[in-house]
Amino acid sequence: MTDIINPFGEPIVKVETEFLGRSLSLEVNRVGFRTSSSVIARYGDTVVLGTAMLSKDIAVGLDYFPLSIDYEEKFYAAGKISGSRYIKREGRPSDEAVLIGRIIDRPIRPLWPKGYRHEVQGIATVLSMDPAFRPDMVAMIALSTAFLLTGAPFDGPVAGLRIGLDSNNKYAAFLSPEQQESGGLDLVVAGTKDGVMMVEAGANEVSEDSIAEAINYAHSAMQPAIELQKQLLKKVNPKKQEFNLVLPDEEIIKAVDEWVEGKLGANLRTAYPERNDLVQSLREAMHEELTPTRDDYEDHKHEYDDAFTLAIHKDVREGIIKDQARPDGRKLTEIRPLSSQVGFLPRVHGSSLFTRGVTQAMNIVTLAPLSYSQSIDTMETTGEKRYMHHYNAPGWTVGEVRRLGSPGRREIGHSYLAERALTAVLPDEASFPYAIRSVTEIMSQNGSTSMAATCSSCLALMDAGVPLSAPVSGIAMGLIIDGNKTYILSDIADAEDFAGDMDFKVTGTEKGITALQLDMKVHGLNVDILKKALLQAKEGRAFILKHMLSVLSAPRDELSEYAPRVESIKINPDKIREVIGKGGEMIQKITSETGAEVDIEDDGTIRIASPDAGSINAAKQWILSITAEPEVGKIYENVPVVSVLDFGAFVQILPGKDGLVHVSEMSEERVKSPGDVVKEGDKVSVKLVAIDDRGRLQLSMKAAARELKSKKA
Repeated sequence: MTDIINPFGEPIVKVETEFLGRSLSLEVNRVGFRTSSSVIARYGDTVVLGTAMLSKDIAVGLDYFPLSIDYEEKFYAAGKISGSRYIKREGRPSDEAVLIGRIIDRPIRPLWPKGYRHEVQGIATVLSMDPAFRPDMVAMIALSTAFLLTGAPFDGPVAGLRIGLDSNNKYAAFLSPEQQESGGLDLVVAGTKDGVMMVEAGANEVSEDSIAEAINYAHSAMQPAIELQKQLLKKVNPKKQEFNLVLPDEEIIKAVDEWVEGKLGANLRTAYPERNDLVQSLREAMHEELTPTRDDYEDHKHEYDDAFTLAIHKDVREGIIKDQARPDGRKLTEIRPLSSQVGFLPRVHGSSLFTRGVTQAMNIVTLAPLSYSQSIDTMETTGEKRYMHHYNAPGWTVGEVRRLGSPGRREIGHSYLAERALTAVLPDEASFPYAIRSVTEIMSQNGSTSMAATCSSCLALMDAGVPLSAPVSGIAMGLIIDGNKTYILSDIADAEDFAGDMDFKVTGTEKGITALQLDMKVHGLNVDILKKALLQAKEGRAFILKHMLSVLSAPRDELSEYAPRVESIKINPDKIREVIGKGGEMIQKITSETGAEVDIEDDGTIRIASPDAGSINAAKQWILSITAEPEVGKIYENVPVVSVLDFGAFVQILPGKDGLVHVSEMSEERVKSPGDVVKEGDKVSVKLVAIDDRGRLQLSMKAAARELKSKKA
């Protein structure tokens, strides 16, 4: 094969290494000639293109780092065309693609210098997908490499691994989706050479020790991918980007620090929301007093705001380090005040209100037949999703005026984390054949709303009568690092989140962890510290769970009267066509006349749903009558005569099943003409006495009469 010609005359550079059983290669200068940097990462048959773009100039007027990272699923990569009837082009990213984009973003974002304001864009595009493993971690490696090669001040490289348990119950990476699911652990770890930057997991009640071991394994196993990126960086030797950092004016910082001296510390240590009000009043007083100090104050007002916020963050850290006192006066392990309520919305299937300090989450659960499950059609997956959690947090929950819109990346991420927290304890379809939608409406925010969503979801599911195998609670943990000392905080609020070095969310049962999410704001975390945080989180989760169980100790025994009841029956799959009828005529008739919903699966399982038991029973009997097989010796009472002939009458004992009552079988007495005994449309009782070798049914009215008379006697 002739190699491609690079229009700039740059040679194709490639590095390669053995990585966990397959060859991993990184290559530049083959594609993407006009990008700041583009890298092709290959692992097995998976190929991912990572592209990075940097703006030459600083983005004007922004007070944040304008980094965007996206993950692009291409159906062609998996040899698929979208299953949508109308849309074949890839559209807006699936929730799964958004979540992977967030996973890649979270370990990379903290590795840029504070004050960097050049616009940065990273896009990972999956070009070819080996179905033996998920491509997301290859995408992370591709983007990390691309950022390294831009010459920008990115303090990488980073790499990531998705870890599970193999058939021998050993930790392993790049497992198949089936192995990952069956192992009971799905753990993503990203890190640098020196420490862990990000963790995300779903688990079937796995212990803290096991999670810590798996994280340690992953961080060690990813090192060859980090070294390979360094090799490529050394070979390419990109030109360093010239940049300026947008940092607070030192004179302004000094002026604000002098003004706040003596006004912070213990003066602000009070419970929320009073603390927030005190901080805001102090901010306003600062502006009022410092305005006369310079003529152009209004032009620099935002810089004074930034300097004041920085002073507040310093004060939060100093209070924890020096006095072990948190902004609201709590001890390091203390949980904010808790209160909860269930069943307060009368017409929904399950509801709860969970309040922790100023953070409050309302959750509503809706049950429906399995046909209401969500269809999933992505590059990796085609199927259905039975349990759905949705999270909403409008602007008024933080006291802001904000336009309503579709869910953003944060909402999708919080939805997924709270959904994952409960998935491990849900009943299976066989024992609880329902689609379940859980919606968290955040009522007020002051830190850790995803964990409030988890707790409120659990309570609402229990209120709805969903038979969870165990209740789940969740807690957000924080960390302050001061040299070699670390201070772990339980149940962090906003002030500690903004000023701290870690945001760590853990959910689980009394038995073990069901989900976790960790993000570092500094350059890596030691696994030993992480293990301490996990154990402290366990104590906090237990405290919160005890409160939840004091409100509702177990799932309700009965479903809401407004929730549908679902009953399952099994028929011969060959009979499905008869239940559906020509053009769906029969199934439509059953649903319209009984009021029940009927779902039919290919294996002959039929689920009948309705809030009314009478509707379910009527539909069930109708379906059973359609699918029943004639039984020799059985008496069929009150069945219709469909035709009368000279030699007898045909009677329909089941839908589509007619049999002959010969004139000699109509009565104990001699019958001259069948028309003397029955007419078309009459209802009679007959006994099936035989089925001949051609499948014809032989019926007897007199045998039925004798047997019925004998039973009455």
